[in-house]
Amino acid sequence: MLPKWAIDAIRHVGRSLSRVLWRIRYSGLEHVPASGGFIIAANHQTYIDPFWIGFPISRPIRFLAWNKIFDWPVLGKLTGMFGAWPLEIEGSDPAAIRRSLQWLRSGGGVVIFPEGGRGLPDGSMVRFKPGAVRMALEAGVPILPVTIRGAHRVWPNTYRFPRFARVEIIYHPLFHVEPYEEGTETRAHARRASDRLTEIIGSAL
Repeated sequence: MLPKWAIDAIRHVGRSLSRVLWRIRYSGLEHVPASGGFIIAANHQTYIDPFWIGFPISRPIRFLAWNKIFDWPVLGKLTGMFGAWPLEIEGSDPAAIRRSLQWLRSGGGVVIFPEGGRGLPDGSMVRFKPGAVRMALEAGVPILPVTIRGAHRVWPNTYRFPRFARVEIIYHPLFHVEPYEEGTETRAHARRASDRLTEIIGSAL
């Protein structure tokens, strides 16, 4: 991972470049917590999403990325340099989860895409997996829901290379997952909370 001063410099350049290429606009940045661990949960439309989400946030954040991306020549290198951890999305990956929980408990931020991959080419979302909610409950941290709007016109899974279109990143108020109540079925509780998170993010699409 690059040192913080280098990441801050790249963030500034990346945000400026994104304004020119994709006319990117950010709203709701006041909802980013100033301290303490937190999870950023967002819909997923392009491979550029983690960078767009992180450019305006000065706090140290890490993100879980599909392990196969790290084998790609340019994007894979950048992904690792910006602090991504590889995640095996086809099955359970306890090492990545343990590392993320340690980071959250120490006050860091972790970006997760609950869809598990990019959404549909028309910008609509795939039903969220409950992993982000379960991690938030285990670490005792809030979730910052983020909506990425318009990026499906930039680089959906039907395009080989990115194109130019307007993109908006919307940061919603913090979502605090209610702890399990005694006698509650944990899987059902996580599913309900995950569906609510889907509604919040989807409300701004």
